[in-house]
Amino acid sequence: MAVGTGASIAVIGMSCRFPGGADTPEDYWRLLDAGRHVSTGLPQDRGWNVSRLYDPDPAVEGTTYVRQGGFLTDVGGFDAAFFGIAPREAAAMDPQQRLLLECGWHALEDARVAPYSLAGSATGVYVGVTDNGYLGGYSPKDVSGAEGHLATGRPLSAVAGGSPTCSA
Repeated sequence: MAVGTGASIAVIGMSCRFPGGADTPEDYWRLLDAGRHVSTGLPQDRGWNVSRLYDPDPAVEGTTYVRQGGFLTDVGGFDAAFFGIAPREAAAMDPQQRLLLECGWHALEDARVAPYSLAGSATGVYVGVTDNGYLGGYSPKDVSGAEGHLATGRPLSAVAGGSPTCSA
């Protein structure tokens, strides 16, 4: 329905992932209410060589001059098989796409809605996503065997369901 037609909108389920372990909207509000500081050191579970990643000189390429940031927890815990995604395809996907799949599923759980019951319904989803340049400077050896997945694993249009005009 077009905006301004008096159509009602109901938000029935929500999901999110924020630094500090805020993996539900309730967790997020508790984090805000407590005024918690959620910066942590560079995570050890991302496959990064943390000891070589830091350099105090910001001009040194391939390094960071900060030691802390707001990092999501358990991003490596994505269950690709649950979503029917091959491991190499999942490795080539922008992490935001993996998080979107998890959050979409959690939003349905939050709403207590069986996912397949929505087939053919007038259901919409709002998603906030931005390009972060994931694998922008990849070398072919970094993604060996997954090159074919880079076409769908990186563009924001894939997050938006294939619509290149969507401004997700």
